Amino acid sequence: MKKIIALVFIMVAVTTIHAQGFHMGVKAGANLNKMDGESFNSNFRLGYELGGFAEIDFSKSIGIQPELLFDQTNTTVTNSGSQIFNVNSGDNIQLNYLSIPVLLKINTGLLTIHLGPQYSILINNHKTTLQNSQDAFKSGNFAVIAGLQLNLQLLKIYARYTVGLSDINDIGSQNKWTSQQIQFGLGLRVF
Repeated sequence: MKKIIALVFIMVAVTTIHAQGFHMGVKAGANLNKMDGESFNSNFRLGYELGGFAEIDFSKSIGIQPELLFDQTNTTVTNSGSQIFNVNSGDNIQLNYLSIPVLLKINTGLLTIHLGPQYSILINNHKTTLQNSQDAFKSGNFAVIAGLQLNLQLLKIYARYTVGLSDINDIGSQNKWTSQQIQFGLGLRVF
């Protein structure tokens, strides 16, 4: 995990040296998320995200956008989940992640298309502990992102869809758990 974070920072540093444009900003938004798996309610639940981003442009039409985000994921345990966890059916579970997307930026003028990978690190284990003191969720989650961003000078309005590719079930192989997110919000370029 530390190697992945170090590699991302090295890539950003190297590409920044060769970039034609470099900007930084902050962002905040809503995070509609759901956990797919036998133990969870399959409806989207509201969370939030906060963080920062950098825009590294190689030309007017292409660049990358690395980000560092705090993401909140909420879900509800179903009857089958209460047999696995040390929780009751209907209990809410909140997972907080430090997410690191590195997105390809394709600029089309007023709109920017974002595509790329994201690695998320679980930073809390609230209500995710089994009775025998094992964690129910894996500490990392790999995902892919596709989205659009409307560029209004310094203000950015974005919407994106994130699909988790990793099985985050740390209990066993009997049931695969994955995540999906619909994110939308505002960004403000400050530098």
